[in-house]
Amino acid sequence: MQERVLRVLEFNKVKEQMLEHVSSVLGKKKAENLYPSTDFAEVTKLQEETDEAVQVLRIKGNVPLGGIFDIVPHVKRAVIGGVLSPLELMQVASTVHASRQIKRFIEDYTDEENELPILTGYAEDITVLADLETSIRNAIDENGEVLDSASDALRSLRTQLRTREGRIRERLESMIRSSNAQKMLSDAIITIRNDRFVLPVKQEYRGHYGGIIHDQSSSGQTLFIEPQSIVQLNNELQGIRVKEQQEIEKILIDLSLQTGDYKEELQIIVAILTEIDFMFAKARYSRRIKGSKPNVNNEGRVTLFKARHPLISADEVVANDIALGKDYSTIVITGPNTGGKTVTLKTLGLSTLMAQAGLQIPALDGSEIAVFDAVYADIGDEQSIEQSLSTFSSHMVNIVDILNHVDFNSLVLFDELGAGTDPQEGAALAISILDEVYKRGARVIATTHYPELKAYGYNREGVVNASVEFDIETLSPTYKLLIGVPGRSNAFEISKRLGLGDNVIQTARSYISADSNQVENMIASLEDSKKQAEAERDEARDLLKNAETLHQDMQKQVTEFNEEKDALRDKAAVEAGAIIEKAQAEAEEIIRDLRKMRIEKHAEVKEHELIEAKKRLSDAVPETNRSTKKAKKQDGQQTFQPGDEVKVLTFGQKGQLLEKVSNKEWQVQIGILKMKVNVKDLEFIKTPKQVETRPMATVKGRDYHVGLELDLRGERYENALMRVEKYLDDALLAAYPRVSIIHGKGTGALRQGVQEYLRNHRAVKKIRFGEAGEGGTGVTVVEFK
Repeated sequence: MQERVLRVLEFNKVKEQMLEHVSSVLGKKKAENLYPSTDFAEVTKLQEETDEAVQVLRIKGNVPLGGIFDIVPHVKRAVIGGVLSPLELMQVASTVHASRQIKRFIEDYTDEENELPILTGYAEDITVLADLETSIRNAIDENGEVLDSASDALRSLRTQLRTREGRIRERLESMIRSSNAQKMLSDAIITIRNDRFVLPVKQEYRGHYGGIIHDQSSSGQTLFIEPQSIVQLNNELQGIRVKEQQEIEKILIDLSLQTGDYKEELQIIVAILTEIDFMFAKARYSRRIKGSKPNVNNEGRVTLFKARHPLISADEVVANDIALGKDYSTIVITGPNTGGKTVTLKTLGLSTLMAQAGLQIPALDGSEIAVFDAVYADIGDEQSIEQSLSTFSSHMVNIVDILNHVDFNSLVLFDELGAGTDPQEGAALAISILDEVYKRGARVIATTHYPELKAYGYNREGVVNASVEFDIETLSPTYKLLIGVPGRSNAFEISKRLGLGDNVIQTARSYISADSNQVENMIASLEDSKKQAEAERDEARDLLKNAETLHQDMQKQVTEFNEEKDALRDKAAVEAGAIIEKAQAEAEEIIRDLRKMRIEKHAEVKEHELIEAKKRLSDAVPETNRSTKKAKKQDGQQTFQPGDEVKVLTFGQKGQLLEKVSNKEWQVQIGILKMKVNVKDLEFIKTPKQVETRPMATVKGRDYHVGLELDLRGERYENALMRVEKYLDDALLAAYPRVSIIHGKGTGALRQGVQEYLRNHRAVKKIRFGEAGEGGTGVTVVEFK
């Protein structure tokens, strides 16, 4: 990728934004070197890394990445025999601790049945250096100070130091408290000069205390004197301090040697923490721009749904659908300079660079990006006074360079192609340049205000016209991209709304050829048709989404119903069996008594009658088959006919055959649902005498469907309770066994009010807070009677 293209498309600004989300200097260095890759396999891997990190952030919210330092230089010095400072050793321990924390975090996350192949691989490569971390932390505190507990010798020396210092202070305090001290001392304090305890003595009394003068005040009136009586104590104190430093040096040497022994492990830890920090920096940036993982291909296809420019604020940016490389390889955006065309170019170019660098793109899920060998861009006014180049000349220099390098796996962005010169010649050059790039097989988007290029889009296979919508009512562009609709001039309409006289406008229209007027009218008609088609498409998409939601909810309800039905059946069978077994035992006891009576008292009770009675009791015991999930397959091959009533074994539901799809599949209607079912999963029930044609239920909109959740966040207390009351009625009519009410955490007032209402509701069996995966204390789960 050319550095000029990265600058023009503002890729460096994206990197600057991402740098705000790194957690360590290691991640910062990695982010600063972010660069688009042209290798398809590498881009795919980078996208998977980012998507894993996004998944973790979505579920966990945050990741323990604090306390990471670049300790590679420390380790290298330790290996060659250098002595690390206490602060450097503490950074080593902190980084080791951070690696242990992230390793445990990933292992705990994957224990919850979440798959993270890339992060799990990183975690497995991290060696837990608990011994090294413990050794350093036992010797050095968080501030980088060596602790007394670092060694027995150091503890003893510091005890001696405190004892000597105490004696010296006692001796000096007695001097301060003496009757003459007030007039001989400048201040009644003990101070330190050159690591020795001294007193501030007035100049005229310098001979009273004797000893050594270490310093004097700026005025010369005060001398800092070490009295003769404590010179020996200070000497002893200094001797102990020298031994203390020697012991500290010995401790640091030992810890540095331990650090050097783990050279390879520590270097691997630093490398892995760098990658993990970088992954989560990309994930946090994706959350910031509301990005999504694009599908990546190496076939030159680009499809962006509601793509946004990441550097424009969310309040101002306009989302656009952009498709290139499938039905057409060139888009020519025509129309006047109303803004929006250049932003469209930059949105596509920057999204491509971001995707190839492993970043998620600011577009909806399902978007697709191609991996290009190069992205070329000629955007903006690059007039160069230093090189004596006009705007047209600067553009042509860039275009010549592009034509020298472009190939079939390139993305080319031309802004105002052919501008800056005679319109007729400029339009001819633009057409010729587009033809040349098209023949090379590149993917191209070009903007121009030349009307001649409108015909170019119609006359070339693989080329499509586009424009940026302009609102005549507000006299401003909407920045909405219209694929398939060429741009049209709005000069007459704008002039009229601004007050230009009709006679002037009509005269101007007379100078325009009839063909041009017909083209403008055709463009206006195309714009209206496209708007209507897009509105209908959006409505159809909403209906489909609602239908899919209803289908999923119905499947979930059917599954829960079957499970509950099976559980109740099994429970009832077990209870009935227990009752009959008890009765059978009592009956057998009675039979034994009868036999005894027959033998002892010669009663007329025959043996075969006793056996028959016992068999009747045995036959009364029900079979408790707990495996009701799958019914036995039918013996032989059943011939099905449309309209037959069947049982769908995979769902345990009755349905009606609509039509035969293939030799192995039938289309079956279960309630309001239609689905394809394999013949082996169907059990014939009966052929109805008269197939009744029943109208299908239709999904009319989201208001006709009761969801499994009610979101009350942001609602006022009174409105929330009214919504809860209506929602419970709807859920009961829908026969839901349980629902969830989302009230959030906040101050707890809404949660308390909702739960108090639920406790007093006649149909509520019990309530509970949501589990960790259901929203915790921000959600109340309601089970109905």
